[in-house]
Amino acid sequence: MKQIIVTRNAPHAIGPYSQAVVAGGFVFASGQIPLDPRTGELVEGDVAAQTDQVLRNLTAVLEAAGTGLDRVVKTTVFLADMNDFGAMNEVYGRYFKEEEPARATVEAARLPRDARVEIEAIALVMTEKV
Repeated sequence: MKQIIVTRNAPHAIGPYSQAVVAGGFVFASGQIPLDPRTGELVEGDVAAQTDQVLRNLTAVLEAAGTGLDRVVKTTVFLADMNDFGAMNEVYGRYFKEEEPARATVEAARLPRDARVEIEAIALVMTEKV
């Protein structure tokens, strides 16, 4: 069984996919880009501002699934430019302070809506025992 997660507190999917899916004790959160969920517009600013919005969006999706950033076990970060790694990493570190998840960071030729950063995550559902 799988459960589709939808929340108005994060941007709606801009294609034929779900914001997240719960299955097998995990939440699989689709990649979030720095869209303001109220306006649907890309937030202005540098990669730090965009990373902050991405992680706020990801938090909202995980909360809608009944879990949170503290239950994330793996993230994948996509950057439009690997030179933005340091600025992204500084903001990322504010959200993942303890028991940091596993992570891969890759440079992508182009991200949706020409975003500077996109982050996807896999988290444990709250009913799982660690």
